[in-house]
Amino acid sequence: MRIAVGTSDTSISGGSMRLVDNFIAGEYLASASSRRFDKRSPLDDRVIASVAEAGRGEIDAAVGAARAALAGEWGALTTEQRVDLLHGVANEITRRFEDFVAAEMADTGQPGHVMRHVFIPRGAANFKVFADVVKNVASESFRMATPDGQGALNYAIRVPKGVIGVICPWNAPFMLMTWKVGPALACGNTVVVKPSEESPQTAALLGEVMNAVGVPKGVYNVVHGFGPDSAGEFLTQHPGVDAITFTGETRTGAAIMKAASEGMRDVSFELGGKNAAIVFADCDFDAAVGTIFRSAFLNTGQVCLGTERVYVERPIFARFVQALKARAETVKYGRPEDHDADYGPLISQAHRQKVLSYYRKAVEEGATVVTGGGVPEMPEALADGAWVQPTIWTGLADDAAVVREEIFGPCCHIRPFDSEDEVVGLANDTVYGLSTTIWTTSLARAHRVAARVEVGITWVNSWFLRDLRTPFGGSKQSGIGREGGVHSLEFYTETRNICVKL
Repeated sequence: MRIAVGTSDTSISGGSMRLVDNFIAGEYLASASSRRFDKRSPLDDRVIASVAEAGRGEIDAAVGAARAALAGEWGALTTEQRVDLLHGVANEITRRFEDFVAAEMADTGQPGHVMRHVFIPRGAANFKVFADVVKNVASESFRMATPDGQGALNYAIRVPKGVIGVICPWNAPFMLMTWKVGPALACGNTVVVKPSEESPQTAALLGEVMNAVGVPKGVYNVVHGFGPDSAGEFLTQHPGVDAITFTGETRTGAAIMKAASEGMRDVSFELGGKNAAIVFADCDFDAAVGTIFRSAFLNTGQVCLGTERVYVERPIFARFVQALKARAETVKYGRPEDHDADYGPLISQAHRQKVLSYYRKAVEEGATVVTGGGVPEMPEALADGAWVQPTIWTGLADDAAVVREEIFGPCCHIRPFDSEDEVVGLANDTVYGLSTTIWTTSLARAHRVAARVEVGITWVNSWFLRDLRTPFGGSKQSGIGREGGVHSLEFYTETRNICVKL
């Protein structure tokens, strides 16, 4: 089939190959060069889709369609009309819920319950939440004095920034893509989306939703490809793109920032992390173990907010290590559609090689492997998939590569600490600053430590709780800017002041 990626009657784990094309000005189009690339299943390395790779011509066409929509029907809509359309998009995603679940499971190989209860519902909610934020946001006004005594009135209006280049990651592709597209469209912008080459299907499928709801052609465009000398580079270099938002690794963010400097275009980045969990001896022990198990191993550790460094107060250190080990050894590998499977593969063979290289490096650097550290034995049908074991280490020095570098896999290093000042210093000893979790029953300590940790978001006695109205983003090399609620509006709109003499 060509693009109805969610309507296939083939199973996720077998069947015919899908054809995924670019979506430009409301139509699905192959590349003029006929260049395509294979998308392989993380489950068994089988080719599951042939994806059209966009060249400069397709990028030109997509940006041109986006600019035309800005100047045409989309730009003429009122805020209320845009809000109604975006609510319609959310409702249509919900109507086609299983199609999006199937497409996301095929691309990522992750368990169905994660898609059904987290990633796809959040993807739909992103459109409604940001539509309502834009509809209800207040504007500022000031009455000022003038020499003639009559005064003047200043008031601010928000206008869309223009064409937004949206470059998305593969670890939670639909949720993180709509986290950007939702507010961009709510503010009146148009978008050209470049999904990861590892997860092209839900971004493509969303084009069908846009057409079904009646979103004007050119408002939402999708181009497929890679980074350098492909769609990603062509999009970030295009002079018709007014701003670029990106989620991914820090090195790629630096390259995009260089490209965006031509034309002084704005950027919004959510980049890498090496997130810490801080566990004090007075914590709710079972809650801490259970939640850190999730934060280290959910989505096979491929979560930007995941925990790769765990600091545990010494009186409970040994007990904590054994308890987390016991939990990690209960994971059930399997296909996404298996009801009892709670642990999937990594996204690709290439990423597995990266993660396994860190598993080897940990041993070379002197780590004690508490559990895992390799590849699990899988049934023959899944033996070629990108499977790795959830892994826990202890005993590494604070300057070990495995402690300092983002791995983005199902692993963590656990280290004891003795004082509050010591652990704050350890948590902050990193070039990253995305998130942390603090576990304590002392309210005073929780506030005290949270204020000292140099990250964009801190959870106390929890993890992954997200109110979409709150600011989200990283410090240091973990990002630039904030997303969420009115904070997203700061990036997706320009604020203009109008002064009226009275």
